[in-house]
Amino acid sequence: MGKRWSCKATAEKLFQKARQGVSALLQQDVTPHLVVILVGENPASQVYVSKKTEGCKAIGMKSTCIRLGADVSEEVLLREVQRLNEDASVHGILVQMPLPKHISTDKVIQAIDPNKDVDGFHPVNVGRLSLGQPGLIPCTPMGVMALIAESGYELKGKRAVVVGRSDIVGKPMVQLLLREHATVTVMHSRTQNPEQVCSEADLIVAAVGVPGLVKGDWIKEGAHVIDVGINEVTDTDLAAQLLDPDSRKAKKFKERGRMLYGDVHYSSAIKKAERVTPVPGGVGTLTIGQLMCNCVEAAKLILKEN
Repeated sequence: MGKRWSCKATAEKLFQKARQGVSALLQQDVTPHLVVILVGENPASQVYVSKKTEGCKAIGMKSTCIRLGADVSEEVLLREVQRLNEDASVHGILVQMPLPKHISTDKVIQAIDPNKDVDGFHPVNVGRLSLGQPGLIPCTPMGVMALIAESGYELKGKRAVVVGRSDIVGKPMVQLLLREHATVTVMHSRTQNPEQVCSEADLIVAAVGVPGLVKGDWIKEGAHVIDVGINEVTDTDLAAQLLDPDSRKAKKFKERGRMLYGDVHYSSAIKKAERVTPVPGGVGTLTIGQLMCNCVEAAKLILKEN
């Protein structure tokens, strides 16, 4: 039986690092300032934005949330991004995803000043990561790397499987694992024999958005498993497949009719793996902590330029 891989200590260290960075900048008369743009009233997005602003408050950093209606035009949103690019008091710009369908996500991301792109999604930052150059890197993959480093797990020469190939997590995760000399395989929807691919991994990072996809019989004995997925489950039959009937989580699901569940089938995975991160309360805390660090880095970049 493996262990629950807690992310709490690593998240706290990320917040502490960011807090120290803020203090150093304040001594140079620079107050780091994150601006989040929220378009529409998506409930999940509102929760995420709230956590980000709370994170800023916890480390002494200024934050502003600009709320725009779901019917806002793409032109107006792009003008707002440009205004923030030109505002010297703003060091980080984050446009909360997803955006309404009538707005091009790519256009909005590309409109953000790369040095203020705290999400690390701008093509310039993607290129910098690929080339191993300094830049702002997506928060979740960086948070995962902090967790691995904090645990003392040696990646050099290990076989890592990244489940999912998204621009936000999967692709940057591959680049970061390669930097640490892991041998990396990407598993996606067209991969043949996924069970076989996963079963050869020393480390699995699951980030595909399918509840319970990675099951215990996919996992090599003693592997390390990081679950990035966070999925809302409301289907009773699916919940029955994911949960042990007598578990506390199953009882809560019966009461509420919904739950958050990762991409890893936790109860079977924990029987095979050395360690498995939980969902919720796992990688999400690392993402917020790393975002705070990215905001500090963005302020430093702008200060250096000026």
